[in-house]
Parts: sequence; C-alpha cells; structure tokens
Amino acid sequence: MPTSDHHHAHRAIDTVWRIESPRLIAGLARMVRDVGLAEELAQDALVAALEHWPVDGVPDNPGAWLMATGKRRAIDRLRRNTLIQRKHEEFGHELEERQMDALDRPPDDEGRLEDDIGDDLLRLVFTACHPVLSTEAQVALTLRLLGGLTTDEIARAFLQPEATVAQRIVRAKRTLADKQVPFEVPRRDDLRERLASVLGVVYLIFNEGYSATAGDDLMRPALCEEALRLGRVLAGLMPLEPEIHGLVALMEIQASRADARVAADGTPIVLPQQDRARWDRLAIARGLAALQRVEQLGGARGTFALQAAIAACHARAGEAADTDWPRIAALYAVLAEVAPSPVVELNRAVALGMADGPAAGLALVDRLADEPALRNYHLLPAVRGDLLDKLGRRDEARLEFERAAGLTRNERERALLLDRAAGDGSGGDGASGAPPG
Repeated sequence: MPTSDHHHAHRAIDTVWRIESPRLIAGLARMVRDVGLAEELAQDALVAALEHWPVDGVPDNPGAWLMATGKRRAIDRLRRNTLIQRKHEEFGHELEERQMDALDRPPDDEGRLEDDIGDDLLRLVFTACHPVLSTEAQVALTLRLLGGLTTDEIARAFLQPEATVAQRIVRAKRTLADKQVPFEVPRRDDLRERLASVLGVVYLIFNEGYSATAGDDLMRPALCEEALRLGRVLAGLMPLEPEIHGLVALMEIQASRADARVAADGTPIVLPQQDRARWDRLAIARGLAALQRVEQLGGARGTFALQAAIAACHARAGEAADTDWPRIAALYAVLAEVAPSPVVELNRAVALGMADGPAAGLALVDRLADEPALRNYHLLPAVRGDLLDKLGRRDEARLEFERAAGLTRNERERALLLDRAAGDGSGGDGASGAPPG
C-alpha cells in the first residue's frame, strides 16, 4: 500500500477509535465483567486494526470489525487463562453460549453485534463513576474509557505528571475488580443518587476546562468539548431524565461564551465587557432547547436546571445592561433551597448586589466570611472587593483583590485580580462574582 494510503488508514483508525472505543469497551465489559480486562481487549483490537487496515483497507463497518475482533480476543483470553470455567459458575451456560456465538460472526458483519449498546454504555458510565472510587479516579477513568483520551492527554489537560494519572487509572481498575463492582446500571432505588454523581463528574470535567484551577491558560477547550460530548451521550441514553438535559443546557450556554472570554493576548475578559456578537448563537439555541426539554419533563427545580436557567438570563440579554438581575437573584434563592451551599450563597450575593445594590450584596457576603468551605476560596474576597469598589471603598477593595490574587492558582486570574487591585478593569462576571465570564 502506498505511503499516502497508509497515512489515510492510520488517520481513519484514530478517528474510529475516538468514536467507537467507549462502545467497544462497554460491550466487552458486559461480556467479561471486568473493566480493566475489557480495555486491554479493546486495545488488542486496536492493534489488530493497525496491522490489517493499512493492508486490507478500512472495513465498511469499522466499529463492528473492532467489536468482533475484541470478542474473539476475549474468547481466546478466557480459554487461555482458564477463566471460562469461572464464568460458567458465575453466569451459567447462557453467557457461554453468547460468548462462543461471537466467534461465528464475521469481523465486518453489518448485523447487530450488540443488541443493547446503549445499555452497555450506561453500565460503563456508572461503573467508571462508582462511589468506591475517589473523585479524581472517577474523572480520569471516565475520560479514559468514555472519552478515549490517552493517559498523556489526560495528564496534560489537568497539568499533572503522566505517571500520576497512569497510576490513578491502574488503581481505579484494580479497585473495581477487587471490590467486585457489578457492571450494571444501578437499581431504581439507587439510580437518582448515582446519576447525580455521574453528572457531577461530567460537570467537574467541564468546569476544569472552562475555568482552569491552575496553570497559565484560562480555559482548556478540549475538556469542555469532552464533557459536552459525554453530556449529549447521556441525554441520548436517558432521554427522560430532566437533570441530564439541565446539565447539557448549562454546559452549552456557558461554552457559547468561549470565544469572547479571552483577548488575543490571553487576558481574561469579564462578562460585562465581552463582545456578545462573538457568543455562539447555535450553542445558545441548543442550550435553550435543552432547557425547554427540562421544563417539559417537570424538572425545572433540579440543581443543573436552575443553574442553566440563570445562564439563560445572560444568554438572552443583548447587552449587559439588559440582564434580568431580579430573576437571577430569585433563581439563586430557589437554588439555595434545593441545594444549599456557601458557594450558592456567594453567587446569590453577586446577584443581589446587581439587583438591589452593592450594599445588599455585601451584607450577605459578610455573613459568609467565617464559612470554612470558603476560607481559601479566592472568589470570596474577589466578590467582596468588587462590591466594596462599587461602594467607593477603594482601599478596602484593593486589599480584598490582593488577597484573592494570592489564593488563586490560575495565572490569568491572578493577573486580572492584581489589575483590579491597582484600579484597572471593572466588574465581576455577573454570574460567579469574579473573573472570568
């Protein structure tokens, strides 16, 4: 095969892997009941593709080819390691028949190799986000298994050593195996709580991309895109769950501002100063449609739905001055009832400061001063500094901005806060009370 054809095949393999690897791992995990082993088998199928496709050409149905190849490797592995007998004892002869049947299917069969691929993906999502794992492990495993990201890509996204991330993933898979975590969607009694955990992991990934906690860059777009993709997949798999649509709505609307949040030199641009013509109107339309779906499903009081409704208030305002701050303050009051937290109260203080004046916002912020959860949270002094500045108390505001700059680990935010301390720039983001927007 000519070099150009080889290059084309390798590019096709990379693209197919990103798209198909979650389904492949999910299908194999259902078969072998071991996420770690399933990923190894999927990697074996990828190696086979790298060997065969540049020579034989990319098959018409590459996902089916990978699945059939992975299943053949699974049968070989089970036989070689004499695990098939244990599988008989665990799952009975019916599972054996399903596994052996995979041997008889051609690699590029257009037929349905998986009757319930959606269920398999859901099982993989809930397994990767199982509560026996730490949040850091859940995030890494989700990006690895469902995002198809390499260990190096995950490490670079979170500014961590590759060895640290690799060890985290290895330990996570070992924990799942040692704890014999079932590869299944939780039963109805546990589903709501477990789903909330899954959505929390996805939003954590999005937030780390949207407002990086450390490093030289304000945003890491790849993480935002991955979280959005995962959210859309979940919405497709569980279309009657309003909070999933609420999360998708929130991420779509927030992501719509991406191009307007950073100047050409990397300097953050706070929400009131952003060029709204640069907001992605298509993303906003998708977010508003998802929010409408939430309301149709009766989930308007969900935590993500309420946050999405707040984001929608900004998205609908043609100019910063048009923002419906009384509605935002009211929505934060509801959110404080549904999911009370010091961070929600801090955000409500920003909204009150805009709706009823900075003195009203400052009164609430001062009540949060002794909250342990906010002790090292840089947005608390940032919000307080902004409100003091609007009240004309410049010396006090400067001290708060300097304190906030000392607490943040993001270099872009630190520079912006120091500018505020020096008297340059103006206003918080109107949503979180501090830069960026």
